[in-house]
Amino acid sequence: MPSKIAFHLGPFKVRWYGLTFALAVLAATWLASVEARRKGDNPDYAWQAVPVLLVLGLVGARLYHVIDRWEFFRQNPEKIIAVWEGGIGIYGGIAGVLVGAVLFAWWNGLPLARWLDTGAPALLLGQAIGRWGNFFNQELFGPPTSLPWGIPIDPENRPLKWADSERFQPLFLYESLWNLAMMAVLLFIARRWGHRLRNGDLALLYGIAYPSGRLWLEFFRTGNWLVAGVPIAQIISAASIVVCSCALLYRHRADLVAAYRG
Repeated sequence: MPSKIAFHLGPFKVRWYGLTFALAVLAATWLASVEARRKGDNPDYAWQAVPVLLVLGLVGARLYHVIDRWEFFRQNPEKIIAVWEGGIGIYGGIAGVLVGAVLFAWWNGLPLARWLDTGAPALLLGQAIGRWGNFFNQELFGPPTSLPWGIPIDPENRPLKWADSERFQPLFLYESLWNLAMMAVLLFIARRWGHRLRNGDLALLYGIAYPSGRLWLEFFRTGNWLVAGVPIAQIISAASIVVCSCALLYRHRADLVAAYRG
């Protein structure tokens, strides 16, 4: 496994986790600006929104993780802000980004639903790249495997029940590939059937696409945040899929009825 440290700048350590996060933000913002320009909107808003979305997204993501591992952070409060060591929850980050988008759109008088559509594929791209930070930090892996793409995990990062195993399922890779595939699907839909979509439809599709992959991967993940024995990420995923699916069906009920009768 590669070192967690990419390089040194004097006394400072630059971690791969931070570099992948920065690359994820830049790539997502670039794609959002491309989509905004394609739709005839001002692409500069995508870059201007970065500080707000980044700060609130980080706060939400870290808060999710801190609540999940509260027993550890209660005893080590100085570690709460140590984001560079890893430990962010994507659903908390999504919630933070959504709050930031609402505030930015309100402040600038922008149509929120339209810009959420612009950001949906971009968010998937950012998530796909950002997941590689888990690789360098040896996080988000599944059970032991003999598959050739299994990744080695250092003994101190292995669950006790798998202490004698060496190679594990790369769940971070599966989620990264899923996100890239869903990004391509959303971009295709936006271009192929954009004239039939309503503002907010693509964002609702995101609320179905990403959680579908996450729902499946949680069955293999170790160290899940559990509520009544069920991973909280699965509960959130299932709720998002149901709510967004119902919202899409309701918004297009007239089209569905017309298609049925035709």
